[in-house]
Amino acid sequence: MVATTQVGKDASPEDFVIDSVTFDAPWNWLAAGWRDLTETPTLSLGYGAVFAAISILFVYGLLHAGWQSLTIALSGGFLILGPLFALGLYEISRRRAAGEELSFDKIAWVHPRSPLQLAYMGLVLLFIFSVWLRVAFLLFAVFFGDFDLPAADQFIPELLFTQHGLGLLIVGTAVGAVLAFFAYSVSAVSIPLLMEHRVDFLTAMTISVRSVMKNLNAMLLWAALIAAIMACGIATMFLGLVVAFPLVGHATWHAYRELVHHVSDDT
Repeated sequence: MVATTQVGKDASPEDFVIDSVTFDAPWNWLAAGWRDLTETPTLSLGYGAVFAAISILFVYGLLHAGWQSLTIALSGGFLILGPLFALGLYEISRRRAAGEELSFDKIAWVHPRSPLQLAYMGLVLLFIFSVWLRVAFLLFAVFFGDFDLPAADQFIPELLFTQHGLGLLIVGTAVGAVLAFFAYSVSAVSIPLLMEHRVDFLTAMTISVRSVMKNLNAMLLWAALIAAIMACGIATMFLGLVVAFPLVGHATWHAYRELVHHVSDDT
């Protein structure tokens, strides 16, 4: 890894500069991510294939347990926890930019600068995801009462064409949007930041939130693009994640590199 923070000293928020970007910057991040993907297809698509396979197995487990109606709610976990699972993709992009060697073992065993803090960040995202699940179950209980979870082929019609289903859809979307925006704000750049620099997770989250707030319009567009790309991947029975996940992962690295600079990088 590139050591950009003085050994033995944790970086503070004052050690980083958050740059302003144009509204259409997310399209450039996607273009850069696409270049990384096409230049390293074996590693990137292989990474995406593993992620897609795990997702398919997870959904199969839900179907086997008779919890298929939870698939939509649990799919939100892909967006919340996704940044944590993309470490290898960030490493591919970092190594490409630095002209360093690329191989499977280098990507499979990433050595972040702040491993313990990265674990803490993972716990934060897991907590947000657990809150999302609890809220989803609570809202279902409020709008569906004591009814059992509907079968998969009945869930969408009941959600769209019944009063209680529409209530769940509207309220659930509103509450979910708030939680999703919070998760996005604290993780937009914090995971790659923790990978590249020695910094505590609270500082990383602070810098991430500041990056989002300083570039709100561009970051809202970026959030919408991420959601749309990942939704397409999920809608194709998760097979589309083979491409969607590495594309978003690589692009996220380029977003981070354009948004956040360590002061030592400019000296």
